[in-house]
Amino acid sequence: MALTIYHNPRCAKSRATLALLEARGQHPTVVEYLKTPPSAAELKQILKLLGISARELLRTKEAEYKAAGLDNPKLSDEKIVAAMVKHPILIERPIVVAGKKAALGRPPEKVLEIL
Repeated sequence: MALTIYHNPRCAKSRATLALLEARGQHPTVVEYLKTPPSAAELKQILKLLGISARELLRTKEAEYKAAGLDNPKLSDEKIVAAMVKHPILIERPIVVAGKKAALGRPPEKVLEIL
């Protein structure tokens, strides 16, 4: 089964999630999403696998959140996804995709549910 982690090496939760996977003998493909952001189509697929809305994947404490006007509750998922593609720092992390399942590593142990 293909295993991918959308990872930010500066994030403690992301590092802990990657370490947890590796401790379990997993060797995921690591995508440093700040360097290589997912496309809108990839992000929509990830959201579908997570079973959440785009708004639920937003990091609301980032400066880009307010600057992009994302605090407007009437914004569509399309506009939110476009903002996350443009400003990948807005994407909550880490995200682990295992085949046709995905989990947000908050807490890191949450990803074990999809393995």
